[in-house]
Amino acid sequence: METSPQFMLIFAVFVSSLIAFRSYKRKSLNLSGGVAGFLVMTIHFAAGFRYGAVLLVFFLTSSKLTKVGEDKKRRVDVEFKEGGQRNWIQVLCNSGIASVLVVIASTLTGWQDKCLDSKQSEIVTALIGGIIGHYACCNGDTWSSELGVLSDAQPRLITTLKPVKKGTNGGVTKAGLLAAVAAGATVGVTFLVFGLFTVRCASNVTLKQLLVIPVSAVAGLCGSLIDSVLGATIQFSGFCSVRNKVVGKPGPTVKKISGVDILDNNGVNFVSILLTSFLTSIASVYIF
Repeated sequence: METSPQFMLIFAVFVSSLIAFRSYKRKSLNLSGGVAGFLVMTIHFAAGFRYGAVLLVFFLTSSKLTKVGEDKKRRVDVEFKEGGQRNWIQVLCNSGIASVLVVIASTLTGWQDKCLDSKQSEIVTALIGGIIGHYACCNGDTWSSELGVLSDAQPRLITTLKPVKKGTNGGVTKAGLLAAVAAGATVGVTFLVFGLFTVRCASNVTLKQLLVIPVSAVAGLCGSLIDSVLGATIQFSGFCSVRNKVVGKPGPTVKKISGVDILDNNGVNFVSILLTSFLTSIASVYIF
């Protein structure tokens, strides 16, 4: 299905405006997050339906899961916000790299959707793989965090496997890791299904496109694991005796649990997304 760039741009602006405004009204995004979200969504939808769909699946499922079990999360998360309201920094940390990759890939392809086929173009395949890995990582980390904290199982620090309090950076549970796999696979399924309507592949390439689902599932898990390792090592976690919660900054009433205070949560997310995108892009060249 080929569409003109002009139509895609008009469609992108229209859809992005509706979603950004709705998300702001429902407190999924604050004002700065809404503006950033509008720009990011416009870029993705203007580049192609598949890119916009993958972004939307991540954003909508993550926003929904953030609101699940809010009472329990409020008791654990010191930075809890009603509705999980995100600002422009969080929006760009979770979609900035993909936006750059989308623009580069679309420029190289003349703003036309392409199959994952390294024989046709290794560069384009690597870029598309990076985009898939990006959102598999984002979705995997978010699902893992939002569902893992609701698990009755006590999390274990990924670097030592010692039990830690809920809310500790780098703490993992079986439920959280399984959620990361499911979240990554969801991104892959979305990319594959929308591709059925937006691009036609050669017969010898079509079946290979199915591999995007396991690749995305692995990327979701790897992204969550990378995020956890970074969180356990270069992100501080400590227990505050006054707030009776795990906090991310040292202080006189805070007993250290793990990590050093180098990166905050946004920084950890950005680095884990960058690494997962890079690894997935390389893997895609060899797999596809």
